[in-house]
Amino acid sequence: MAFDLFGFTFGKKEKPQDKVESFVPKNFDDGATVVEAGGFQGFYIDLDGTLKVDSDLVRKYREMSLHAELDQAIDDIVNEAITEDAKGYIVELELNKVNVPEEIKQIMYEEFEKILQLLNFNNKAQELFRKWYIDGRMYFHHILHEDPTEGIKEIRPIDPLLIKKIREVKRGAKIGNIPIIQDVDEYYVFSNYEKLNPHDSKGLKISPDSINYVNSGLYDYSSKRIIGFLHKAIKPLNQLRMVEDATVIYRWSRAPERRVFYIDVGSLPKNKAEQYMRDQMNRFRNKLVYDANTGELRDDRKHMSMLEDYWLPRREGGRGTEISTLPGGQNLGEMADVLYFQKKLLKALNIPESRIEANTGFNMGRASEISRDELKFAKFINRLRSKFSELLLNFLRVQLLSRQVMSDDDWKQIFQKIQFKYATDSYFAESKQAEILRDRIAILRDAADYSGKFYSDKWLRKNLLRQTDLEIQQIDVEIQEEQQQQLEKQQQAAQEAAQAAAMSGGGADQQAAPEGQAGGEGINNQAPQVDPTGGKTFDASSLL
Repeated sequence: MAFDLFGFTFGKKEKPQDKVESFVPKNFDDGATVVEAGGFQGFYIDLDGTLKVDSDLVRKYREMSLHAELDQAIDDIVNEAITEDAKGYIVELELNKVNVPEEIKQIMYEEFEKILQLLNFNNKAQELFRKWYIDGRMYFHHILHEDPTEGIKEIRPIDPLLIKKIREVKRGAKIGNIPIIQDVDEYYVFSNYEKLNPHDSKGLKISPDSINYVNSGLYDYSSKRIIGFLHKAIKPLNQLRMVEDATVIYRWSRAPERRVFYIDVGSLPKNKAEQYMRDQMNRFRNKLVYDANTGELRDDRKHMSMLEDYWLPRREGGRGTEISTLPGGQNLGEMADVLYFQKKLLKALNIPESRIEANTGFNMGRASEISRDELKFAKFINRLRSKFSELLLNFLRVQLLSRQVMSDDDWKQIFQKIQFKYATDSYFAESKQAEILRDRIAILRDAADYSGKFYSDKWLRKNLLRQTDLEIQQIDVEIQEEQQQQLEKQQQAAQEAAQAAAMSGGGADQQAAPEGQAGGEGINNQAPQVDPTGGKTFDASSLL
């Protein structure tokens, strides 16, 4: 439904016959805040409620990303998802399945390149993907030219803490006790958090077409909000921090050996015995510390330490003053509990455990040698790319609709067939494709004897080579063209050979005449010839 808000909209007013009434709302899982509309007073948006929860989540995710283990895990994911091929491309638009004229496809390719330039995607792709992965959501504002037919002029990012999607549900008459939903309006509310009054907040309403919003796709149905990819790692990260802190404190407190001083106080009264103990403690206490910055020794005797020695009084009749040693803690090098929680943290992020082991080599061999965890991780990266592609798809929609390349109805018919091809690790991808093709050709070679007996050529091409009907048709056409070209080359080569033979034959005839004359002269050296003028004979050798 079209409505007057800040920005622009490609919507159109719905006709009464196009409206659908229902008693249940649509299953929206984009994390939008649902509000009830009604009355002349409008509605109230509790920006201190739901928005505060979302903002707290985003702040928590950003704080978690600063930890060393989590930062390394995020880098692994970003590096796998965003990479460059040999030509320097990160992502390419694929329109093979889109049924539009070639002229429209060419325009779509050009507009997509403009979008990548506006985003500076080749330089900031990893940064954009990292922010989206950490926050679990991303917002952009489309700014069109003064002439909307020129497309997008500028793209500006919006902090997820300052914007929220609102869905206004309008209910009508009740059937029994259940109201009927008549209409749903969607828009975004932008608020400056520094100047926001939580009890009376009215932000700027923005049309949905002016905002490009893409989330993680992870929806918490209990709280009805979008959660980020790091949400599952909150508990493992806290447990890992607690175990690391406990391990460090235990090592500090149990690692050093302590001395136990048994001081003989004889028959001194209690007060004098305590005073005597304190005197002995101050005499033997040594807290000299070397300051590496100034090169001086600092006396810290006035400070107590948790690693102090033990001083115990002993009455007369005992063994007198004695100094003994308490051993330090045992098994201080055990880190099994810390490694357990590290693996648990990586498992929460779908990262293979082998990536945290320092002595694990990188295998670039056969595809059959790849671990199952690495294969699952590759599929997880593909899902992330597919969800992140919605960002590029929304930009492409706004660009094409504003440039009037197509209508909104035409876009709805083709957008599901638009694909984005991301660059992958070229060495591994080529090795894997070569290995698969090599195995298929080997099987086809073994099955060639049964072609025409038990299997047809078409069946072998479909089931062994995995060729589709379209690929079979294209390959047959290419084979015919190559055979025709080969035949033409053979004919051309035969014609050139014939011409060369003809030219060489004519030259031989011309060379045969002087050789014949020379041969005649050689004969006349022995036999006289008849002079045609005088009829007299003469010896040709006399002319020499």
